[in-house]
Amino acid sequence: MIKIGQLNTLTVVKEVDFGIFVDGGSEYGNILLPKRYVPKDTRLGDEIEVFIYFDSEDDIIATTETPLAHVGQFAKLNCINTTPVGAFLNWGLPKDLLVPFSEQRMRMQENHSYLVYLYLDNASGRIVGSTKFNKFLDKTPARYKVGEQVHITVVEQTDLGFKCAINDSHWGLIFKTEAFGKLFVGKSLKAFIKQIREDGKIDLSLQKLGKGKVDDLSDKVIRTLEMKGGFLPVTDKSSPAEIFEIFRTSKATFKKTIGSLYKERRIRIESDGIYLIK
Repeated sequence: MIKIGQLNTLTVVKEVDFGIFVDGGSEYGNILLPKRYVPKDTRLGDEIEVFIYFDSEDDIIATTETPLAHVGQFAKLNCINTTPVGAFLNWGLPKDLLVPFSEQRMRMQENHSYLVYLYLDNASGRIVGSTKFNKFLDKTPARYKVGEQVHITVVEQTDLGFKCAINDSHWGLIFKTEAFGKLFVGKSLKAFIKQIREDGKIDLSLQKLGKGKVDDLSDKVIRTLEMKGGFLPVTDKSSPAEIFEIFRTSKATFKKTIGSLYKERRIRIESDGIYLIK
């Protein structure tokens, strides 16, 4: 079954001067992959991975180019044009992505970037974008477990913290007290399920929960010290920004970790930094 707006592995069924055709099944028939996108030495019967979408003539077409996002994903894209029907954003393919006016929370402007969610319009079957995210998230039961690692996209900064999309499917929140490093709208990163509340709301953590985060960081500190000749110019007095730059963790977790390593006599802590004990 062909998935519009997704990668599909399809069989080459015909060669022509201007490209090849891949098998789109009974629904779409043969789908053109233009010559400029055909991998070298491609032959009849080969299976190739292609992205399927509709071109500027609204004909179904295949490409081996990689768009900035697939259907069902978030992406921060630049608006390159506005028209009476909506805004057009660059998503890495020859045909720009339309965000209809009806799908804009605020009117988009040229040369500004916006976080959008890509979906298939039921009426036209075309790929479009939206900034009205509530229509697409929390539509299925959240079956996460506390401590589970997930993929998140930062969607909005609020008074409480950072509102995030979990696995492009559910809402979650990183509280201000749990946030560290550079978080901004559109940033994608890994996180962990910290708590699922009785009302279904999900709290997130940027670090593993409990002792696991200290154990992981302990290994990372030792490996980094070994790579740096046994010395790093950071201590528990270093700024959170300095610590995050090296270890991508909070200062609190870093202090617990080097405290444990010190007690285990694997490092020594001096005023200028930490030293590996060999």
